[in-house]
Amino acid sequence: MEEGSAICRGACAAATNGDLDLIERGSKSVDELIGAILRKPERRHLFSLGEGRAMLEALTADFRNVRVDVFEGLTVDYAARVKAGAVLRGIRALSDYEYELQMAMMNRKLQPDLETVFMMPAEQYSYLSSRLVREVAKLGGSIRDLVPQMVEQRLREKLDPAIKLKDARRTRTKTGKRG
Repeated sequence: MEEGSAICRGACAAATNGDLDLIERGSKSVDELIGAILRKPERRHLFSLGEGRAMLEALTADFRNVRVDVFEGLTVDYAARVKAGAVLRGIRALSDYEYELQMAMMNRKLQPDLETVFMMPAEQYSYLSSRLVREVAKLGGSIRDLVPQMVEQRLREKLDPAIKLKDARRTRTKTGKRG
């Protein structure tokens, strides 16, 4: 990448170690990297926009040139507003590439001066996605090496009541008791 600003766009999900790896490595290549959280009112997220933003701000606080922001609408319009010259996107697998290539080409059509920069994750994060982390956490599996400790704790706080309710229903069903 070149000097200037870039955005690293994401939804309001819990940041994985792979996300932080991308932000850390990307921040070394630009003057400013904006962790841009896309507000999608029609989509229900585990964490509120405020919770997601607060976590990402805390997790990136040690990076001197990273800031977190929230936006709605097209990425290209947001990039123009913040004067970013590039969008940084992580690609884990061929399926990511196909989707991200489509998005990059549409963004180029809408805003020819905005570059898309693809970065491969560190090898240990090549399979990691927030969706998989949520699934593992919901089913009671360990996510210790997949997300920062803060995210693991917040996921457990969010999911434990649901897990307890599900377990209670399962127990009542097996014993034939209704509650």
